[in-house]
Amino acid sequence: MLRYYTAGESHGKALVALIDGFPAGVPLNVERIDAELRRRQGGYGRGGRQQIEADHVEILSGVWRGRSLGSPIALLTPNQDYKIERMDDLPCPRPGHGDLNGSLKYLGSIRGVLERASARETAARVAAGALVRSMLDAFGIDVFGYVVEVGPIAVAPRPGPIADQRSLRDRSVLYTLDPDRDAEFKQLVDETRRQGDTLGGVIEVRVEGLPFGLGSHTQWDRKLDGRLAQAAMSVQAIKGVEIGLGFEAARRPGSQVHDPIGFDPAAVDSPTLGFVRPTNHAGGLEAGMTNAQPLVLRAAMKPIATLAQPLDSVRLDTKQPDKASYERSDVCAVAAASCVLENVVALEIAAAMIDKFGGDSLTEMRARWRLFHDLARGKS
Repeated sequence: MLRYYTAGESHGKALVALIDGFPAGVPLNVERIDAELRRRQGGYGRGGRQQIEADHVEILSGVWRGRSLGSPIALLTPNQDYKIERMDDLPCPRPGHGDLNGSLKYLGSIRGVLERASARETAARVAAGALVRSMLDAFGIDVFGYVVEVGPIAVAPRPGPIADQRSLRDRSVLYTLDPDRDAEFKQLVDETRRQGDTLGGVIEVRVEGLPFGLGSHTQWDRKLDGRLAQAAMSVQAIKGVEIGLGFEAARRPGSQVHDPIGFDPAAVDSPTLGFVRPTNHAGGLEAGMTNAQPLVLRAAMKPIATLAQPLDSVRLDTKQPDKASYERSDVCAVAAASCVLENVVALEIAAAMIDKFGGDSLTEMRARWRLFHDLARGKS
């Protein structure tokens, strides 16, 4: 079973990710992890913290000569802006943050909550996700995230190969698939900044190359759509998740929701085993299991809770009205969130792959992968 944990505070010494249950023999690329960490720092509308940090990973354990050992892997991302011991507490909780409920829950300070609740923690999750993607590569599984809405502006996804779409996304300042509209997005972010406000958006993640049968229908906590929803909702500021048509499926009759099934003998050697669909309204998941169609997940990110023009709050010491405290923050972090979502989805897909084809090594997983496809092809 693949598990991972993170540790560290926003302005502490470092962030740490510990990955357990990862198979031996997977070639790992530190530069690939560092590239994802840099991408997480990007996107128009980020705050001054990104000018201070130069995120990179140090692998502390579980790797020998560039390959995983099958033992726990520890990843460390240092914080350049390490100053937590010198920082004061915040007097007024910020609406939309965990300041009030967290400080009351732990009977402590706002600082003690915000340092861990901060989205800075996601650097550790991106590092972990980038690492496990080396295993997904071995099976031809590609995970790709991008922005489809910035505030009130929607950007329709473009059809086409992921490689072409990735090129478009990487040219866009907000990681959309339409870099030609960057000036429009920058104007929106700039105007929002002048107003002392913040912006959210919607992110889409697509996974291609998946086999049949990741996840399970047999128990609620083994359903892959449930696991993906939990992973996505656990990312800071994410307030909604949908798969495939999502909420739109509730507005249509069944004939316009469910994906008809056909068979193409020419595709029998692909992960679909020849079963084809003219549509993918299910988003690649039925009954908690993958159906060999592309997995499509969308997540809604609320605007950052720290506003330069603070909302009304109260002082915790006197209970008197005051404006919420302000800490250096982003105006729009939806681009960064798309990188985070992409990598937390990769972690759940990797866990599901290990659940189904798991072994102590990548070699064993590949053998089980081939055996499953041979058996399933015979069944079909």
